[in-house]
Parts: sequence; structure tokens; C-alpha cells
Amino acid sequence: MYQKIGLALAFSPRMEALIAEAKRLVDLFDGELILIHVGVKTPELESRLSEIFDKHCSSLRRVKILWKEGKPAKQILETCAEEKVDLLILGALKKEGLLTYYLGSVARKIIRKANCSLLTLIEPKLETTDFSQVVINGTQLEITPKVIRQGIDFSKKIAAKNVHILNEIKMYGLVMGTASEDSEDEVSGTRRKLVQDEIDYVEENLKGLDLGELKINIKVTGGRWATELARYCEKINADLLVMGDDRKLNFFDRLFPHDLEDLLGNLPCNLLMIKS
Repeated sequence: MYQKIGLALAFSPRMEALIAEAKRLVDLFDGELILIHVGVKTPELESRLSEIFDKHCSSLRRVKILWKEGKPAKQILETCAEEKVDLLILGALKKEGLLTYYLGSVARKIIRKANCSLLTLIEPKLETTDFSQVVINGTQLEITPKVIRQGIDFSKKIAAKNVHILNEIKMYGLVMGTASEDSEDEVSGTRRKLVQDEIDYVEENLKGLDLGELKINIKVTGGRWATELARYCEKINADLLVMGDDRKLNFFDRLFPHDLEDLLGNLPCNLLMIKS
């Protein structure tokens, strides 16, 4: 699934935990680890990295450590393209302030512009994160079948216990179903049909997939999908949110945030972003 796993590395207090998390995933996918650091290479930094690397990654067979200079986001994106990285791991803040939101952090720029999938860890752990509760965005978008498929595959690899697929009733359908002059029973029937249509959509995308031991829960909700995803993740204390992004955001998306940007501004948990 992921043969080349990149790690965007900064010499921060979370560096060792991020390396430990990356090593676990490389082992699970039997892949190659590509460490990417943007900054001046000094003997002190090289020694520090070597010490941490030897502690956690000495058993890895395929490793590449790349030191780059320049603008961090630009260099990381270019390196991922050059090395054909399948999955890029990076750390990010759970909640960003207003100033950071409009200026954009390195993590945000990478999430918006990367062509490969990304795993954003908000609280990386030395003992590695337990991805027990996984939430997948099942909203009907062009990329959703791929998101569900890869979300299921990833959940099996990380030995998740429960996978929740959250789907959204289309707002125009919900309005039509509740604004009708029909009887209360007919309105209730319309609502039930809308809910069942969303369940059928998810079940159709699950057909033929090997679910392994995963327990699948399909949940249908109304309202803005990003808001509902965040709320549901917080409600069940989710460890990972899986969603897709099939387009790049531009300057106007920053001034007039859509659902994805709203979600990135206040991550409810770790995030796996599947790219088209």
C-alpha cells in the first residue's frame, strides 16, 4: 500500500516520537523510510539525529536521510515528488491561532499542496499511537470510494478495533424532506429514505473489500460534513480521521474557508489525508 514513507523532520521536542511512529509504519508496510530535514547540516545535528535513529531504526533495511536547504514546505514537497513518496508523515498542531491560520504553517502548506497521501500526527508517541477508533469520511464525493478503500486497508494494517464511516444527508434533500406539505408520516418516510440512500452508498463501496476483523459502523448525519466529522471524532474519542482531498486550495480558500480548511484549523485527532 505504502512502499515509500517519508517523514518531514524538524529538530523539535517531538522529533524522536515522530521517528518512532514512522518506523512502526515502515515495518507494517514493509516499505522504505525517507527522512527529510530542511536546514543546514551541522555535525551537532547530524550526531543528534544519528543517536535517535540508531535507537529506533537500526533494524530497518531501506532508509534514506536527505538534508535540504531552502523554504521548508517547498523543499519537502519537491523531495516527495522526486522520491515518489506514497505517504508523508508530519507533525502538526491540534489547534492553530488566528495569526497562524491566515499565514499558514509549514504543515498546512504541505497538506494543501502535496500530491501524495499524508498522515498528520498531533500527539506522536515514543511507544507509537494506538489507532483503535478510526473515522472515515463517507460523504459522497468523487474521491470517496478511494477514501473508503484505502481507509479500510490502513485500518486493517494498524489493527484498528472499530471503523466508523460517517455520511452526510445532502442538505437540499433534507430541506425538501422536511419542508413538504405532506403528512408527518410521509415526511418521516422521506427522511428514512434519505438516510437509507446514504447507507446504501457506503455499503455499495464496501462490497468486495476484505474487512478482516474490523467492526464497521455506518453513521448518517445532517449538516456540514466537516463540522459533523469533528464533532463525531470528539464524541467517540477517535484516534484517526481518514478523509480525501481531490483538489488544491488557493488563496481565496484561505480568505473564505470551506469545510476542509475549517477542519484543518482545529484537528479533532490524527488525520490521514488521501489524495486523488
